[in-house]
Amino acid sequence: MSLHFASLNSGSNGNCYYIGNNKDAVLIDAGLLCSETEKRMHRLNLSLQKVRAIFITHEHSDHVKGLPSIFKKYKIPIYITDKTKAQCKSLYTIDTIDFRANAEIKIGSLLIKSFLKLHDAIQPHSFTITHKNKTVGVFTDIGTVCSNLKLHFANCHAAILEANYDDEMLALGKYPTFLKERISGINGHLSNAQALELFVNQKSPILKKIMLGHLSKDNNDPTLVQNLFKQHASGVEVMVASRYIESELHYISNSTNLEKEKYFQTSLF
Repeated sequence: MSLHFASLNSGSNGNCYYIGNNKDAVLIDAGLLCSETEKRMHRLNLSLQKVRAIFITHEHSDHVKGLPSIFKKYKIPIYITDKTKAQCKSLYTIDTIDFRANAEIKIGSLLIKSFLKLHDAIQPHSFTITHKNKTVGVFTDIGTVCSNLKLHFANCHAAILEANYDDEMLALGKYPTFLKERISGINGHLSNAQALELFVNQKSPILKKIMLGHLSKDNNDPTLVQNLFKQHASGVEVMVASRYIESELHYISNSTNLEKEKYFQTSLF
């Protein structure tokens, strides 16, 4: 039973990532409204009925705006720290589950681990999802590569990693100075160069796939960053998550085509 993952959307207009197997799944963030989340999952032959929990990284609207509509229809448990929830007025009347940094939470057959990261939010976290010794990490909205990120990235078989901006494009771009400083600051976002340094120095031989995410619409280019990482890939598959459409569903295992067929046959039930 393999571990699968996909980006449903990745960018300042909405973030949502799916990780699961043929029995259980979780969403990391819910930045798309319920109807759009359903539409994109359906195109991947997936269903929200299989999602056992939603984990929220932080309170910014592009990560939480879909929560009320998804919860209203599906009543999926929402894991969000109390401090983060307090920043989200739309969640005040919804029962949620608090968690702590470095928590290990069992969701069906999946193990979710959390850790604190640097970002301009009240209590931001990133997550890894593990099933049968295979691990996918979701590492976006991070201002600086910290020791927590290095540790968890090195344990991943696949990772969704922020590569938000190209340094030159940001410096020469139209954004006001205060916004450029916020993006490139210690609590902002990872640049292509910062993400690449982490990838080159911390990836282990078990890393097979990397999906670059949360690219800036104005300060990055998908082809540029994909080619940059491919130069250092050493056999790792390099992909870029879109801010407009879902990615393909990717597999982390030595699965046979038969297992994939069984997964698709059962994923909607």
